[in-house]
Amino acid sequence: MKWFLLTVTALACLTAASAQNLTGRWTGPGSTADDGQEFVLAITQAADGSLTGYVQGPRADDRIVGGKVDGNSLTIDVERAGRGGAIQKLTYTGTVDGGKMKLTLPVPPGRGGAGAAGRGPAPGGAPPPGGRPGGGRGGQPQVVELSRVSTEAPKPLPPRPAPVSLPMPDPVKSNGLAKTPPMGWNSWNKFRNQVSDKMIREMADAIVKSGMAKAGYVYVNIDDTWEAAHRDANGNIATNNKFPDMKALADYVHGKGLKLGIYSGPGPKTCAGYEASYQHDEQDAKTFASWGIDYLKYDWCSASQVYDDKQATMAAAYAKMGTALLNSGRSIVYSLCQYGNLDVGEWGERVGGNLWRTTGDISDRWESMNNIGFNLQPGREKFAGPGHWNDPDMLEIGNGGMTDTEYQTHMSLWCLLAAPLLAGNDIRDMKPSIAEILMNKEVVAVDQDKLGKQGLRVSKAGDLEVWAKPLADGGHAVGLFNRGESAAKVTAKWSDLGVSGSHKVRDLWKHADLGKMADAYSADVPSHGVVMIKIAK
Repeated sequence: MKWFLLTVTALACLTAASAQNLTGRWTGPGSTADDGQEFVLAITQAADGSLTGYVQGPRADDRIVGGKVDGNSLTIDVERAGRGGAIQKLTYTGTVDGGKMKLTLPVPPGRGGAGAAGRGPAPGGAPPPGGRPGGGRGGQPQVVELSRVSTEAPKPLPPRPAPVSLPMPDPVKSNGLAKTPPMGWNSWNKFRNQVSDKMIREMADAIVKSGMAKAGYVYVNIDDTWEAAHRDANGNIATNNKFPDMKALADYVHGKGLKLGIYSGPGPKTCAGYEASYQHDEQDAKTFASWGIDYLKYDWCSASQVYDDKQATMAAAYAKMGTALLNSGRSIVYSLCQYGNLDVGEWGERVGGNLWRTTGDISDRWESMNNIGFNLQPGREKFAGPGHWNDPDMLEIGNGGMTDTEYQTHMSLWCLLAAPLLAGNDIRDMKPSIAEILMNKEVVAVDQDKLGKQGLRVSKAGDLEVWAKPLADGGHAVGLFNRGESAAKVTAKWSDLGVSGSHKVRDLWKHADLGKMADAYSADVPSHGVVMIKIAK
């Protein structure tokens, strides 16, 4: 028995001795697509095996509070500041082999699983209404490969600061832009982190060649993942290797008669974990202006880690950039992306915004577009008008997840809502049927109508709805929608529009005059489809 106990003790000691100590600094690229991110694990492993330190990288600013090393496997327990400073507990898992480590990043609550690629309110925050399942810019859990660069124990981080609270800002002067809803293209829906200088040039070419530019699509907007891992020596935000010269790119886009847009946010990091504009609002606005940027999408994301969760604070954070853009010396459209939280319509214009998101991210599914468009827009029409628009998110038309009938519904509803029209498909390889939907002049004209009124639902009977938008010429654009699973007859009554008598009716998708109609118009509408008409004054 003594021999057995001695043997077990010896084996235990041998196992403990063979387990390497992880103390030191481990680093690696945070992205496989570019050099815009760095991942850092700074860890101390005590004699008793306990772990402390921190993790910094894409979407991560974590304090290590525990974990264990078991042979070549490890778990690292961390705390992360979420929305309004709320602390989330997460766990990294990984393997280590000498000076190399593979670490699987945790998927925060509300960001999980395959197919989750929309932005949520903050890392780990609850998904906003209309967001994709899970919200966030997630997808499959990310694995990073790290190399040990030091064996020195890291210095402890200072205590995490309390979330900042700010008073409601003074109104920011209007920039006089976006008198009609902005139209253009954005890289995120189709390409995520695969956007590059080459792609933007090709997309600009395609927008002109396809006729999109003539139809009004003039903004070419770069979404997240263009940023470098660090600012330069003077604190200026810089580009990663996918964008070698942003000024030259802007010049190219401008040479096509188009405008260039870019992306950042009021927090330390963007949604994808790249450098954002926290404490650099004025500096970044001047940089954007010097590059020739015409449009800024400003995404909340990690701002929730440094600001409290109050309306005045969020408004003040956005007003900082609104003022900075106004003082930049260049006319730049300002797009607020904070998922419709804290009644943004009440203060979006006040902080200099030209448009503001009303919900979480859309996805290329009928269920997502149907919910965001029909369920989550009513009641917001009072906040929309020339220079300041509700934004139900970018168009998914042409990305393959819906039928052409559903895409036609998508386009019709967005135009009736006076929504910004930002295509998100690959313009370089666009089917004729998709081009016809995006460039229907009569439907686009409804969106761009100079009166600037957002349409609203005027009747609903189960899955059958009628939406109407008053027009500058005294007429009305009307959508007869069938959200159900079977074809059905839908009727638009003139009395629901506040008009009477006989009026000329034109079908905007068939480009056909239907003659004069008295009191009402009825049409057979396919499942998930629309008939869109204009009723003359």
